[in-house]
Amino acid sequence: MPRLQARARLGPGEAVSDPERRGFLATAAAALAGVVIAPGIRLIEIAGARAPEEAASARVRWGMLIDTAKCASGCTECVKACNEENGLHGAGRPRTDAQWIRKIDLKDPRTGRQHSAPVMCQHCAEPPCVDVCPTGASFKRADGIVLVDKHTCIGCRYCVMACPYKARSFIHENLSEQKPAVPRGKGTVEGCTLCVHKVDRGDGTTACAQACKAAGHEAIVFGDLNDPQSAVSRRLREIPSIHLRADLRLDTGVRYSGI
Repeated sequence: MPRLQARARLGPGEAVSDPERRGFLATAAAALAGVVIAPGIRLIEIAGARAPEEAASARVRWGMLIDTAKCASGCTECVKACNEENGLHGAGRPRTDAQWIRKIDLKDPRTGRQHSAPVMCQHCAEPPCVDVCPTGASFKRADGIVLVDKHTCIGCRYCVMACPYKARSFIHENLSEQKPAVPRGKGTVEGCTLCVHKVDRGDGTTACAQACKAAGHEAIVFGDLNDPQSAVSRRLREIPSIHLRADLRLDTGVRYSGI
């Protein structure tokens, strides 16, 4: 901080020494750390969600396989579970602000074969949303999870336009009933986080995968794509799969089988 800025609030003839200035900055930083942006959520708790020694590792790449042969048309259990887990308004209330996962029905016009599949953020290795973000709010963790930093998102929606999967939503409204582990905010962009809060606490799965299994379909398999012994890696070896819009060469973390 230039010295003139540091003296901006001082009276005539007053000055502040470097030690005093450093003390002022430390106090200000501590004060900002306690700012509440949503009920029960402070900036320091979000920014420090993981201790340095627990930081995401490039040795892991989280992803999932969606087997459309097992995905039932008309079933929306994955959507409901996502809404409930993340506190979206679709959880038993009219959806007005966001949809992190949606079910789509596909039909091959040549054969008439039909498929149903959930579509969400594909957690690309080369995410277009990150490339176009002017503030760095859209970013990819070392473990492949693509997220939005609510502190630096300015709501420009460049990422919404850049995403080929239509997987980003903009929050137009004031929010209530937020989940402490899933901070959101009016005027920012958001999308599927692969249930990063569940991943970081060691759950080993996502809300959508849990709901799909509970419904008896098991169409969604989540896990570490870098681990050859993980359930998702074993399943990928057993059945053919594709990346959506493979022509874009984004190396998506979500793979699909049967389409």
